[in-house]
Amino acid sequence: MRNPVVSHEDWLKARLELLEAEKEFTRQRDALTRRRMAMPWERVEKPYRFEGLDGALSLADLFDGRSQLIVYHFMLGPDWEEGCKSCSFWADNFNGIPIHLNHRDVTFTAVSRAPLARIETYKKRMGWSFPWVSSYGSDFNFDYQASFTPEQVAEDKGYYNYKIQPLGVSEQVGISVFYKDEHDEVFHTYSCYSRGVDMLNGAYHYLDLVPKGRDEDSLSFPMEWVRRHDQY
Repeated sequence: MRNPVVSHEDWLKARLELLEAEKEFTRQRDALTRRRMAMPWERVEKPYRFEGLDGALSLADLFDGRSQLIVYHFMLGPDWEEGCKSCSFWADNFNGIPIHLNHRDVTFTAVSRAPLARIETYKKRMGWSFPWVSSYGSDFNFDYQASFTPEQVAEDKGYYNYKIQPLGVSEQVGISVFYKDEHDEVFHTYSCYSRGVDMLNGAYHYLDLVPKGRDEDSLSFPMEWVRRHDQY
């Protein structure tokens, strides 16, 4: 590929035109963020259970003393030998972020249905330090559209990203956000799936800056090129 090569004056003219479009996109993104912040909440009634390094945990425990919780639904099923390669691509962006979120009253954790021992083995292999707990035996990932029953997988149909669609596998990616008030009541405030999780992948945003972009149009599916970072 090769784009047109022009004088500096023509390049600057094109850049300033793009800058106006970028500024408009930023304004639209800010407005969308305000709409997201103003979303109504739903009370979490079910007593979900998780397992972390210190033992059994409730959903309220995952907040770790803060009022806001971000959950990344990491695709690692109970019988999987390793985590999803695409989720692993996303997770390479997570180390170092939780401490900054903590100082804005936010706790971050990944959640998977795999038993904790399998999570810890894979986490150690990947060299990650972000919080990650197991929801093994819990309905949590099922209720928040990130896991699906064997019957749904066999039928290749389930409710994901707010519509009935083909599944392919038992686990899907997603992000869910919760709020805990002063009475320890927990509320679900937001969830997103599929391309909605793009906002958490810094590497993709870097690729969006270069001439070839993500360079995925010729692939059989967008992330065909992705490998776990120890498999390139």
